[in-house]
Amino acid sequence: MLILGIESSCDETGVALVQIQAQGLPVLLAHALHSQIAMHQAYGGVVPELASRDHIRRVIPLSRDVLAQSQKTLQDVDVVAYTQGPGLAGALLVGAGVACALGAALNKPVMGVHHLEGHLLSPFLSADAPEFPFVALLVSGGHTQLMRVDGVGEYTLLGETIDDAAGEAFDKSAKLLGLAYPGGPLLSKLAEQGDPNAFKLPRPLLHSGDLDFSFAGLKTAVLTQSQKLGDQLAVRKADLAASTEAAIVEVLLKKSLAALQQTGLQRLVVAGGVGANRHLRVQLNAACAKRGVRVHYPELHLCTDNGAMIAMAAAMRLQSHKATPKRDYGFNVSPRWPLDQLA
Repeated sequence: MLILGIESSCDETGVALVQIQAQGLPVLLAHALHSQIAMHQAYGGVVPELASRDHIRRVIPLSRDVLAQSQKTLQDVDVVAYTQGPGLAGALLVGAGVACALGAALNKPVMGVHHLEGHLLSPFLSADAPEFPFVALLVSGGHTQLMRVDGVGEYTLLGETIDDAAGEAFDKSAKLLGLAYPGGPLLSKLAEQGDPNAFKLPRPLLHSGDLDFSFAGLKTAVLTQSQKLGDQLAVRKADLAASTEAAIVEVLLKKSLAALQQTGLQRLVVAGGVGANRHLRVQLNAACAKRGVRVHYPELHLCTDNGAMIAMAAAMRLQSHKATPKRDYGFNVSPRWPLDQLA
């Protein structure tokens, strides 16, 4: 069975083809991705209307590219999957509309996919795929969550952010330091030149006794420190960036270790854009190695939003009999859709 996956939840348009095998995990045949970063840089953040219009321009050419890469045709596709939510409503509608139109034209079933489930299952696309059960640290855009994962569709929320997510803390702190959009990766790059112990920044909820997160206070502390530095900020910017990154990483690390201890599981999956952070990976790998815990990540090029994770999530749901594609081509989207409420 061949699954065409379409991702359009925010500022990346992704299309991919995944093949379900008789045995073993589904296989990624081809994928293509267009990032809107250059378009949104002038505004310092994602402009929803511009994002939606750009998805319209990109999704068909990307689909043709993926079909050409895999030497397949639209008639070979068995199911068309798309991101139903969460995300920007207008952007989601583009992917859903195109997917359902394709399904109707081809007389093939369609399937809505949860964006975060795509991230959660994206490490199964890597050479070192995990096994169930595991603890998952989801650090994607506006989401920071710890989940217990016992199988496809079997998710238990252990903790989540009560305000800003880790990705938002990176991006907003970067903006306070005068870095361009998207600031998170630029802050991490700048941090490599700084001293992570230069400034004493808060680690919110680090000792709260639960597995929830909070990063709004850290962002405020970065603002306060940058104001105190005044003209000295230019020469201390790398130190402040390194101290900010160290604070975020320490919270993610300690909470993940606490989740492993609480559940008694020996496997950790890290997924989402922040999962590409080098410092986070180094710290997690070292700490988990001492505890005999296996850590799994998506391939670096699949950490951001992409069509491969959507096609893979759809394929794994179909393979495990947790979903049935539909031939009803009316569609809706779910801009707010908690993962633990996924049926």
